[in-house]
Amino acid sequence: MSDPLNIGPVELVVLGFPGARVDPDTVAALQNIVERGFVTLLDLVYIAKDLDGNIRQVDVDEDLTDIGLAILSIEAKALISDEDLDVVRESLEPGTSAAVIVYEQTWARDFTTKARAGGGEVVLHVQIPHDVVVAAVAAAL
Repeated sequence: MSDPLNIGPVELVVLGFPGARVDPDTVAALQNIVERGFVTLLDLVYIAKDLDGNIRQVDVDEDLTDIGLAILSIEAKALISDEDLDVVRESLEPGTSAAVIVYEQTWARDFTTKARAGGGEVVLHVQIPHDVVVAAVAAAL
């Protein structure tokens, strides 16, 4: 992301997990898409709520080993706001954790840059929920 004008769509996603550790297969899958150049990780914050309701927060520049995120290498861009983190902290159930991740859809970088250069812009970007897609595909079969 050396040219801030040449950037693909950026998204924030919150992945919730039972317990205090992120699923290793999920982390490996994320690392795989990063290594293949599909996405670029821009920021990450881990939050856990223990059974007593105590919150633990680990930022990407801290040691991520004991929460299962050590294989991810990110130079944080401070894109996750305190308001975003407040929402996650408040929504976590006791005994659960979440990884708040901001990533660029690197695969779309050239496409969106060319669209902007041609006077275009993304005017709507909607993710269709997984269960809606599954239901639609099942209905079409």
